[in-house]
Amino acid sequence: MTRTERTPGRRRAPRTAPGFNVVVVAQAGRLQYEAALFCASFRAAMPGFPGRLFVAEPQQGPRWTRDPRISDPAVRSLLEELGAEILPFETPVFGESYAYGNKIECLSALPEGEPFVFFDSDTLILGDLMEVPFDFDRPSASRRVEGTWPSIELYGPGYTATWKALYDRFGIDFDSSLDLAQPDEYWRRYLYFNAGFFYYRCPRAFGSRLLEIARRIRDDPPPELVCQSLDPWLDQVALPLVIHELGGGRDALEPGWLDGSHSCHYRVLPMLYAREADGVVEVLETVTAPNRIKKVLKGYEPMKRMIFQGKGAKARALFDRDDLPRKEQAIRNTLKREKLWLR
Repeated sequence: MTRTERTPGRRRAPRTAPGFNVVVVAQAGRLQYEAALFCASFRAAMPGFPGRLFVAEPQQGPRWTRDPRISDPAVRSLLEELGAEILPFETPVFGESYAYGNKIECLSALPEGEPFVFFDSDTLILGDLMEVPFDFDRPSASRRVEGTWPSIELYGPGYTATWKALYDRFGIDFDSSLDLAQPDEYWRRYLYFNAGFFYYRCPRAFGSRLLEIARRIRDDPPPELVCQSLDPWLDQVALPLVIHELGGGRDALEPGWLDGSHSCHYRVLPMLYAREADGVVEVLETVTAPNRIKKVLKGYEPMKRMIFQGKGAKARALFDRDDLPRKEQAIRNTLKREKLWLR
């Protein structure tokens, strides 16, 4: 199978997931346009979705020097037209100092006790999420991740000492989190996720524990973290601790559905055009074709140039999807050299 084919791992007959809500974050700048694109792809894939689609919006407050709310009225109107509920939330802990904290703090505003799936706004929905076999009692998150944290220094501490210090700090069993099929001191042995999506049966239970752990790591990290950067990695450092404590893990969701046949976390449009399958590009260009959507997305210059003025096609022509560079940074460097790194 080539890398341009997106097929889930061992596909079973689709099961209908229990009812759940979906949430993304939008704020002034790039994220508001990404959220509009997310919602356009969401509704195209699921016009009859039975749950609620939330666009969480941080509110102005002491932790923001500029108003973070959606600034383009056309975006707000399009989101409402697409059936999204704009959900205001406060940011008493993070705010501008760590904007990734929005994905943590927004969870407190979601309906208590109702299963949820959080997606980063830079995601396309490719298929009906009701087909995804979520077990909301066993949380999980994206495994489309590289070994970005921790960064191991020559004289240590290593992966085991660093991660164990965190599990011990919060009274969570460390040994049961390990993948013993992987070698000691290899990053995949340790539970690690990308926070591009995650889910659980209750957003407030999940969010309150994630907020507590992330805040304590930020304010009082174990000594083993003295040489480690937590910006932008804090959410991904805290996430596996919460998932493991709540009974989830790396095998809680059958692979191939999210970050596969039913969603694509593209991160930035140049990367989408460079490396994603033909079907992903087709979805992108189909859902952005209607004039009412195109008109709004053209308000964001990178989308205007990549999608509607052909820069995406130029970026795509630079790469062979069946023989991509092993490291993402190599793709980024090529795009930057060709002046196609637009974000």
